[in-house]
Formats: sequence, structure tokens, C-alpha cells
Amino acid sequence: MALRTVLVADVPSLPDSVYGLSDGMSPSGLELSEPKPFKMPGFSVIGHRGNGMNVLQSSDRRTRGFKENSILSFNSAAKFPIDFIEFDVQVTKDYCPVIFHDDFIYSQENGIVNESRVTDLSLSEFLLYGPQKEAEKTGKTLMRKSKEGQVLKWEVDSDDSLCTLQEAFERVDQSLGFNIELKFDNQVVYEREFLVHVLRTVLQVVFDYAKDRPVIFSSFQPDAAQLVRELQNTYPVFFLTDAGNQMFKDERRNSLEEAIKVCLEGKLQGIVSEVKGVFRNPSAIAKIKESNLSLLTYGKLNNVGEAVYMQYVMGIEGVIVDFVEEISESVTLMMIRPPSPSSPLPSSQSKDDVAAITRPEFSQKEIDFLLKLLSQLIQY
Repeated sequence: MALRTVLVADVPSLPDSVYGLSDGMSPSGLELSEPKPFKMPGFSVIGHRGNGMNVLQSSDRRTRGFKENSILSFNSAAKFPIDFIEFDVQVTKDYCPVIFHDDFIYSQENGIVNESRVTDLSLSEFLLYGPQKEAEKTGKTLMRKSKEGQVLKWEVDSDDSLCTLQEAFERVDQSLGFNIELKFDNQVVYEREFLVHVLRTVLQVVFDYAKDRPVIFSSFQPDAAQLVRELQNTYPVFFLTDAGNQMFKDERRNSLEEAIKVCLEGKLQGIVSEVKGVFRNPSAIAKIKESNLSLLTYGKLNNVGEAVYMQYVMGIEGVIVDFVEEISESVTLMMIRPPSPSSPLPSSQSKDDVAAITRPEFSQKEIDFLLKLLSQLIQY
């Protein structure tokens, strides 16, 4: 990747509100104001890349319903009772934040597959891939590389054009909060100045267009996560971690314990962990809570209602899911206990609001048993 070294002095300045710095504090990042208290709105279901990520070789058609990370997918997810959608943001070479997950984008022309790094493209070049907003135009055939290394045509039932972060703020249902994952290549070591420039570019769009929409930032890149917290104090920042399911050279990415350290050092507000990492190490939940951090999870197990319910019991605050309709319905059924037919309604309540969200009552011994069982099951 051709990373440009950008001097901080050359980066356009943002309003003071973007830095979240108190009076008399320099924007050098040597000091940080205390993080604003943050809690998810109850137990939250968060749509992964909108209405779910695409898995091109899967036999489950739900993974190919809507083009992931598209306006169509985002607004489809908004039809269900969820609080946030999660999506991936990268910045083009001409400094425009766009929404796309993969580091590389593929197309095919005359039987030849072409590969480009997303951050090496200009905005106009990026938007040439896939369906075009103008019906009379034909875009480049959009391909995708599978985990097995095959480059396949990116086919879904309901396709849509690629989009920018600004478009998402302008065109997505206002009821949805945004969990913005700041996406960086795992194989690249980034200089601080480059990260600052990219993050300020994203922050400018957020501050210009978010209005009252709830926004959470998250990143697997520990330096980026801490920097975006350093640059502003308006929106909460979460550190993403594989929690040991995949190992990285950067030790900060390899366990929940390291994730806690990253958050405390950078005064972040929470952790987003791969769910199996939490089930393997349930004692970390108490440490996370004691550190006054929020905890969300992601991963395939979050598409299983029983696994989601167990997390609700454990005190996890939200789950990022692909099967938005099924899991949001499952969560509603699992967490809402209807009143007894013989119980009179309190005078202040109507039949529409009598259903009470209640956390099931398990003894600590029962919870410990379930956690031990889960940690054993996910070894297989």
C-alpha cells in the first residue's frame, strides 16, 4: 500500500468540538479528558453490515439477500426492532470516507481479474464498481475473493450501488444508530500521522452530517481506536478484538485482558469481542464491568438465538448479527414476559406497555454451569 506521510500541520483543522479537549489542553494527545459515561440502550441487536454480511458460497440464501454495506441493506435492517447497524469505513486516496469491508476490490474485464486496494482508488474510481446510480450507466463487474482464495462474481438477490459515509447519514432511516468500524489492513503498519489524517477525514463527515443520530466508533487497530478517542469526546469508542481466536503480532489484539488495557490506557468506552472469546473466558466479563466498560460481541454464534440469550443472561449489552430478522424476533420473544391474565393492570399502564423486559433469575451456580458447558462446546 502506498501510504502517504502527512504532516499533522498540513491536515485541515476541525472545530474544537471534534477534539473534545478542555480549556488549556493542547491537541497533542498528551492528556485526555475523562470519557463520557456510556451505556447501550438496553440489550441491543446490531445489524452486521446492515442486514447481514454476504457469504457468496453459502447454501443459506439469507447471506445473499441484500448487498452488504449498502443503503438498501441498511434500510432493510431498519424495518426490524434494532438499535444500530454496523458498517466498515475506509478513506479513498482523495480523502472521501466510503463504506466497504474488504481491503481489496476486484473486477473482471475480458476474462482478466483486476485487483485494486480500496484506499488507492479515488472516489470516482471506487464508485465505478457494481450497479450504478444512473440507470443508463454500466459499472465494472464487481467480484470478491473468498477465504479459499477464489475470485467470484458478487451476486446477491437485491443489489445496490456502493456508497459513501455521507450518503449513509443522508439516506438511512434516522431511527438507526451507526456503529462505524474504522477499517485498516491487518498486514500494514501505519504511522501516527497517517492515522490522524484518515481519522480527521472521517470525523469531519460525522460532525457535519450525524445530527442527533447515535454513533459509536470501533476498530481492530488499537492505535486508531485510541487516536479517535483522543481527537474527540462526543462519540463513544470501542476496541474490537478477536480475543485469541486468531493471533496477531500485535499482542494488544490477542486477548480480552489486553483489550481491557487498551481501553483503560486510551480511555475508551467499551470492547467488541468475538463471541467465542467471551464464552471461553467468561471471567473476563466481570473484569470488563469492574473497569466500567461496555461489552458487545460479534461472530457466527450470534446468529443462534440460544447463544444470544445466554449472553443476555451473562450481562453482555449487545450482539452484532447477520440474521437480523430472526435474531431481533428471537430477542423480543426471549426477553419480554407477558403479564399473568389474572393480574390487574397498574392504573398508569395500558395494555400496550405492560410487557416488562426482565432478566431471568439464575443462581450463580447455574450460570457457572452453563458457562462451563458453553466453553466446552465451542472447543469443537
